[in-house]
Amino acid sequence: MASQISQSSPPKQARIEIIPLIDVIFFLLATFILFTLSLEKIQSVPVNLPVANPAPSTNQEDTTVTLQVSDQSTCYWTYQGSTELIPLSEVTPRLQNYKNQNPDPRVLLTTDDKAKYGVAIQVLDEIRKAGIEKASIETRVRSTGR
Repeated sequence: MASQISQSSPPKQARIEIIPLIDVIFFLLATFILFTLSLEKIQSVPVNLPVANPAPSTNQEDTTVTLQVSDQSTCYWTYQGSTELIPLSEVTPRLQNYKNQNPDPRVLLTTDDKAKYGVAIQVLDEIRKAGIEKASIETRVRSTGR
């Protein structure tokens, strides 16, 4: 009789149950979260960040020179509101004269949209050779002579 029972029932196939696996994963996740919450807080070094001070209001005129390099390898020299077109050879003597007249010389170098890169670098080198340490380069596009 025992042989009849074993022959009549088909062999069972193994199945993977997903629900118990999900339960185990949630248990591990909950354990990990509780473990990380129990860790000590990280000690940090206090940092004193710089604070911007507003510029003192002065009635002094702006003495910044704006040098605009144009596409014809000429420069526009703008100083105290007046703009002059000067050849590239006149940039160096003007920078020397400007540095001698002002105790705190500042130069803003800009170009028009068709100026050549090499000429702008040449003017920047002349600013450096003149000993002017406060030089800025403007990155927005200006129309010629502005």
